[in-house]
Amino acid sequence: MATPRGALQPITSRSVVEQATEELRRAILAGGLAPGAEYSLRELAGMLDISFIPIREALRSLESEGLVIMRPGRSAVITPLDLDDLHGIYRLRRALEPEIARRSCGLLTDEELDLLWSRAIDFGAREHGMADIYDDHHSFHLALLAPAATAWDIRVLTTLWRAAERYIRIGFGRLDPDPTEHERRGKAHTDLVAAFRTRDPDAVAVAVEQHLARNEKIAFSALS
Repeated sequence: MATPRGALQPITSRSVVEQATEELRRAILAGGLAPGAEYSLRELAGMLDISFIPIREALRSLESEGLVIMRPGRSAVITPLDLDDLHGIYRLRRALEPEIARRSCGLLTDEELDLLWSRAIDFGAREHGMADIYDDHHSFHLALLAPAATAWDIRVLTTLWRAAERYIRIGFGRLDPDPTEHERRGKAHTDLVAAFRTRDPDAVAVAVEQHLARNEKIAFSALS
């Protein structure tokens, strides 16, 4: 099966298994290795210019993360996107994040909110696609919740955010060519910071719930 140019990048030094795992994960999350596509282990090894054995070990790690499905006969399928899973992930996020936000809004300082406001504006830059802003977007949401989040809250949320990552990167990435989508992203996040500035727990909880519901709807539409 033909692979899009640039979907995988050559491996250099360090642990070959670790690098292969990271590079395959990156390509899967970004959609370069498309959901549902099947590759032989030898084919993937050739793309990365490494031997067969580290590819097999890397794929075992990615299978434990739910990103690939190993097949008999030395091949692997990129786990298809399941829109029911998308709904399930967001259902759990809506149960957790608004409640943590209710408590966090009174703990964030004005200086912290000023910094988050600047980062939110940057999300709207037309030259920044979803792949460019995803990591900062993740840390932005963590920063909003962290003052009131326990270690277990963060563990659970991190699991949910990782589960949602492929859906968000691929779904929102398909909307990158639309300039109005970039403007929407910036405004959606400055509106969120503005809600936190009110220090009103009820208003903040509603704002977070609505933010998540909109994102779920947009991602679902883009992936459908």
